[in-house]
Amino acid sequence: MTLTAQIIEKAAASKKMIATAESCTGGLVAAALTDVPGSSAVVERGFVTYANCAKIEMLGVTPETLGEFGAVSEQTAIEMARGARSESHADISVSVTGIAGPGGSEHKPEGRVCFAVAKDGGIRAETVDFGPLGRKNVRLAARDHALRLLLSAL
Repeated sequence: MTLTAQIIEKAAASKKMIATAESCTGGLVAAALTDVPGSSAVVERGFVTYANCAKIEMLGVTPETLGEFGAVSEQTAIEMARGARSESHADISVSVTGIAGPGGSEHKPEGRVCFAVAKDGGIRAETVDFGPLGRKNVRLAARDHALRLLLSAL
């Protein structure tokens, strides 16, 4: 059984609705989930908030958080995941924000991606440095990691 099929099955069995909040993955997490037949029973919605103004307007990420920590930070990922839950009817949400490349900086290199999962039990965040794999591969690695986090949180 595929990872996404396991997520859909587990969410359905526990009657949990899912929302996604994505930046660098541009909707890849939501697309992977909705590729599974029956996903409409558990995927409530997905937010693609590529620009900072979208993170603020759609998810309630604060300008202060973006100013102090930047878009690529666990703090922003946490606010994105929290916002996805509060702006939907989801029981659980996953967020992704990172630097797919090309580019990056000494402090935030290409391939750095921050994730958060929000559910009734709280919010868990983490950062993964995938390295300079190239834009496409960083995005795919981030998608897969977000899906694994979602499955473990269910």
